[in-house]
Amino acid sequence: MSKRNSQSAKTAARERLRQERERQAKRDKAKRQAIVAGSVVAVLAAAGGIGYAVVQANKPAYWEGLKDAKVVAPANTTGTKGTTVVIGKDSAKKTLKVYEDPRCPVCAQFEQVVGATVKKDTDDGKFKIQYVGGTFIDNKDNGQGSKNALSAMGAALNVSPEAFLEYKTALYSTKWHPDEKVDKFKDDSYLIKVADTVPALKNNTAFENAVKKGTYDAWAMAMSKTFDTNKEGVTGTPSFVMDGKKLTVNGRPDGNPPMSVADFNRLVDAALKG
Repeated sequence: MSKRNSQSAKTAARERLRQERERQAKRDKAKRQAIVAGSVVAVLAAAGGIGYAVVQANKPAYWEGLKDAKVVAPANTTGTKGTTVVIGKDSAKKTLKVYEDPRCPVCAQFEQVVGATVKKDTDDGKFKIQYVGGTFIDNKDNGQGSKNALSAMGAALNVSPEAFLEYKTALYSTKWHPDEKVDKFKDDSYLIKVADTVPALKNNTAFENAVKKGTYDAWAMAMSKTFDTNKEGVTGTPSFVMDGKKLTVNGRPDGNPPMSVADFNRLVDAALKG
């Protein structure tokens, strides 16, 4: 009898067949476990994704969440949460309150036409200015630019009052001020690019870090609240108030603000005498 047909050969063949079946059974089991595990992971991932989406949908917007956050106030400020920003000579007897929104196109127009006059009057000690920043334009289109620009202005104010005023002028300039419908000020890189036109802010690492990190974001929200809760009947920008009275071309509280040098000088001179 040949080796192939021997009893031992048959036994060996059966053993090899048994071992191969066991190995196949193990492979099949492992495959089933992998499929089950993958299905579980997929389900959990989907559930986690849904959970994350739900959390995100219910999470307050970043800026809204800052309303009750701790405020880091810039230098050169006073008052509650540093929202009082007064610039000018101490010898000036009266203060002109200036209400503005960084995205406001009419504010930009005023700055381009009358801004130099306001600065000269302030430098000459004719009056001090108190800046009050609003962000209501963001509310119209769910934007962020007014708030983000106001925060960047806080970073400039932390450098110096002069840097603040120069930066404000640059933001309102024909070159840099965007159309009201284009929310460019929401981008930190754009705000820093504008700041590079201001000598005190160009390549200023502290200023740039404050903008990128949002150091004065909570301050911007606190300032915006000051605008929203003002007691002087200001609801739009630009608005100008001296001794509690709005300066308007027709003398009425709901009238238009002065948009020419002549009208501005006439109204301010009358208010200074009052």
